[in-house]
Amino acid sequence: MQRSFLVKFFTILLLGIFTNAQAQNDEHEGSPEEVSLKTKIKESIDHHLLDSYDFIFFSDTEKNKHYGFPLPVILWDDGFHLFSSSKFHHGETVAENNGNFYKLYHNKIYKTDAKGTITLDDHHHPTQVKPLDFSITKSVLMIIITGILMFLAFAGMAKSFKRGPIVTGVGRFLEPIILYIRDDIAIPNIGVKKYKKYMPYLLTVFFFVWFLNLFGLTPLGVNVTGNIAVTFALALITFIITQFSGNANYWKHIFWMPGVPVPMKIILAPIELLGVIIKPFALMIRLYANIMAGHIVLMSLIGLIFVFHNWIGSSLTFVLSFAISIIELLVALLQAYIFTMLSALYFGFAVEEHDEAH
Repeated sequence: MQRSFLVKFFTILLLGIFTNAQAQNDEHEGSPEEVSLKTKIKESIDHHLLDSYDFIFFSDTEKNKHYGFPLPVILWDDGFHLFSSSKFHHGETVAENNGNFYKLYHNKIYKTDAKGTITLDDHHHPTQVKPLDFSITKSVLMIIITGILMFLAFAGMAKSFKRGPIVTGVGRFLEPIILYIRDDIAIPNIGVKKYKKYMPYLLTVFFFVWFLNLFGLTPLGVNVTGNIAVTFALALITFIITQFSGNANYWKHIFWMPGVPVPMKIILAPIELLGVIIKPFALMIRLYANIMAGHIVLMSLIGLIFVFHNWIGSSLTFVLSFAISIIELLVALLQAYIFTMLSALYFGFAVEEHDEAH
């Protein structure tokens, strides 16, 4: 009797909660407050994904205040122009430097007049001149910080080996990863004889991508490897190293495959040449798309916490966001591993020796 009463009680309680949640959703659906909230969430996601000229930790939208610090803006416009990004006031004002006026429009800097006039062409592109931009943006700053951390970690590890055969400090964490990259990535794909000259790059690109991926999961709002310009640069370096490492056999198997009839050689040569370009392109897109998609999904789930007007929806969304965050930690490591593995594989293709007799 007591058990039956408890079952009925909790059943009625759950039905009441869900009914109340649905009623609240129906009440607020399409209301100006909800539309405004969804717009703010979308703007927050866009701000997180895009690069910026200042480093903002958090913002108070009600008071229109941003807490962070500005970064240096470096432009080439008939000479170098150096000034603080605080002059833009987060894109709300025109920056003046040495008699020139610059406007921040859609996260890009354009030369304009004192009023900040931006005119658009038929394709909705600004007609103003865009000076060469060498600014230290948020992504550039994180790349510099990551480079410094890697230098300090590996320098400390090298000094530790000078004192004895057993590494100390942070080297204890790095050593097994380095050995894994050497024994399970570099040697199997490149070969025992030629893997050593590629190890510095493979180690650098692995820890560089991994650390930046981890920084992207922090509340700092960093999305470096989700920037296609960064992944393009990394893929381009792999492409250049591969082509300059290519031996005669590598190029021969691209342009004039041995053991293949001449008509097929003529057909396959353009396809093989296209494959040379597709490989680094796949590297670029794979890293960019996975990191970008992960950030969008995670930020969207966090935004849903504020969309729901009941504790059930917000709580479930929070649990799901936490679970996705744990998965993203694995993805951060996995993407660094895949980029390093494929780079080593391409290097191995370039330096492989072929025995034509067999």
